[in-house]
Amino acid sequence: MEQRVSLVTLGVRDLARSRAFYEALGWVANAEPEDEVVFFQAGGMVVALWGREELAEDSCAKDTGGWGGITLAHNVGSPGEVDTVLDEAAAAGATIPRVGAETFWGGYSGVFVDPDGHPWEVAHNPHWTLRPDGSISLG
Repeated sequence: MEQRVSLVTLGVRDLARSRAFYEALGWVANAEPEDEVVFFQAGGMVVALWGREELAEDSCAKDTGGWGGITLAHNVGSPGEVDTVLDEAAAAGATIPRVGAETFWGGYSGVFVDPDGHPWEVAHNPHWTLRPDGSISLG
C-alpha cells in the first residue's frame, strides 16, 4: 500500500446543513443538490460528506454516536491566517473550542468544530513547508 490518503468521508446527520457549512467556508462541491454524497476537491485529495448511518453501514462499523478518535487539520502560512480561518469557520456556524494560540511544539493553532462535531485543527507549523498548492512537506 502506498503511503498516502486519497479520500476522507465525514459522516453527517444533516447532509444539506453540512454541505451549506462547508460551502460557507468557500469550498466548492462537485455534486448536484440531490446527490446522496457531496464531494469537495481538497488539494490532492477529496473530502466527502455522507449520511452518518449510511457511512457506518458501508464501513461495517458500529456508530456509537461519540467522537471517532480523529481530528482533521488545515495548515496555513502564518499565525494570522490561523485566526482568519477560525473567524471564517465561526461565521459559517462552527464552534471554536480553542482559539488561536502558540503551541508547545513552536507553532500556532486553534480548533473549530463543524456542525456534526468533527474537530478541525487550523495550524501554522514553522517547521514544515507549505507548498503553493496547500500540500505540506515534513521537515
